[in-house]
Amino acid sequence: MARYRRSRRKEHGIIRELLGWIIYILIIIGLTYLIITYVGQRTRVSGSSMETTLSDGDNLIVDKISYRFRDPKRYDIIVFPYKYEENTYYIKRIIGLPGETVQVTGGYVYINGELLESDIYGAEPMADGGIASEPITLGADEYFVLGDNRNHSSDSRDPSVGILHREDLLGRAWVRIYPFDQMGVIRHE
Repeated sequence: MARYRRSRRKEHGIIRELLGWIIYILIIIGLTYLIITYVGQRTRVSGSSMETTLSDGDNLIVDKISYRFRDPKRYDIIVFPYKYEENTYYIKRIIGLPGETVQVTGGYVYINGELLESDIYGAEPMADGGIASEPITLGADEYFVLGDNRNHSSDSRDPSVGILHREDLLGRAWVRIYPFDQMGVIRHE
């Protein structure tokens, strides 16, 4: 009889241990889902449009929460979905802010008629101003974005990308996690 009780206690201990592990795993899965959905998301850079800042194959964590508490700033590197292809995201730099007039002429960006002299990110003067060859006045929630490798970038100058609305912004590039020798927080200004 005593042997039977010890055996039953041992079974209950194993079952409790197993249930504890199952609950632990479910909590981890739930927290991972919440973090990926609302806080951060991993994305991979494909192409050379953001060189020299970001390179083809870089893996990033995108901060999806900060724009809930603050407005995007000029030169933030943002991620947004490409509207013509599902599960495809673009990574670009914010150049024009809501209410500003943006124009690309002579290879350079002008904001409200003034040369954007602090724009040190463009690899070279732009060969084509695209739709920004003529002045574009941004609405209350609109942003104009460019890639750093301006002559090899599909960005707001291209009608297929165009002007972005605040709701289009998935988040801000936050941390480079690969390649390991370049791992670290991404500098935006």
